[in-house]
Amino acid sequence: MARNRLDVHRLPVPSFDISRRNVLFGGVATLAAFGLPMRLLADPTSPASVLAPHGNNQGESHINMITTKDGTEIYFKDWGTGRPVVFSHGWPLTADAWDAQMLFLGENGYRGIAHDRRGHGRSSQAWNGNEMDTYADDLATLIETLDLKNATLVGHSTGGGEVARYIGRHGSQRVSKAVLIASVPPLMLKTQNNPGGLPISVFDQIRAGVVADRSQFFKDLSTPFYGYNRPGAKISQGVRDSFWLQGMQASIKGAYDCIKAFSETDQTEDLKQFDVPTLILQGDDDQIVPFADSGLLQSKLIKGATLKVYPAAPHGMCTTHADQVNADLLAFLKS
Repeated sequence: MARNRLDVHRLPVPSFDISRRNVLFGGVATLAAFGLPMRLLADPTSPASVLAPHGNNQGESHINMITTKDGTEIYFKDWGTGRPVVFSHGWPLTADAWDAQMLFLGENGYRGIAHDRRGHGRSSQAWNGNEMDTYADDLATLIETLDLKNATLVGHSTGGGEVARYIGRHGSQRVSKAVLIASVPPLMLKTQNNPGGLPISVFDQIRAGVVADRSQFFKDLSTPFYGYNRPGAKISQGVRDSFWLQGMQASIKGAYDCIKAFSETDQTEDLKQFDVPTLILQGDDDQIVPFADSGLLQSKLIKGATLKVYPAAPHGMCTTHADQVNADLLAFLKS
């Protein structure tokens, strides 16, 4: 699905970025518990023309796009030089959610690459393909187009599912390490085989909130996402505004379909296929993706994985605990 444009690959970029059970039932599962309102209840250009310039001029001088096999254009940032670190963002965010990590790693000798998932941010608002298999295939297209090797894949929340499905679907030939941060695998939905999950009604409420008034939904969701409903929390209105802005860049179709993708995709077998060093980071006060049913299970399913739990950290820990996350990422990359 190509945009109508003169040449989207060469448009100048503006100088700014628009940029368990019981736990989750206190989060998005029953937002009312927070006192929140119930409404919350193919462009055929050659690949060479879409590669970011790699060297002294590398960065945001032009809009970087790759085109997938179904014609969807995927926007990506490509900052710095060195060993590549590829970031996959959470729902309903964009590559901008990784700015703190991208800047830090770029200044420490790494090449950071972060894309907007289809239907999100500056990527095409594709009607189809808003599910985990295609998300993983889009990531594969990005990695292959940029010819990345020995890359570290980092995924937060839904992005962790994308990373897991990439390894399960495409293998780790181009991957040297993986990092899952507050990630959705193995499965959020309650099933016979996953009794600790959440009932489908929880995710139906999220869908209803997106359809009825996604703008207000995203404003409200930012509170438990960053743990701002906890006593003593240092609330940043700027962070909340950024969350809302990134969410509103997603198409309603992409945002709506992605709810099913992150909640109903069983990734147990994907996690069992990890054969690279893996770091798992999560807060034990994650109100969006309960730690007992995600990070803890990931550490049991991924052979040799290292689990690090952040006391009292929320789901949006890459922002609220950026310095700690950055230090742990750098140490892992250097290990």
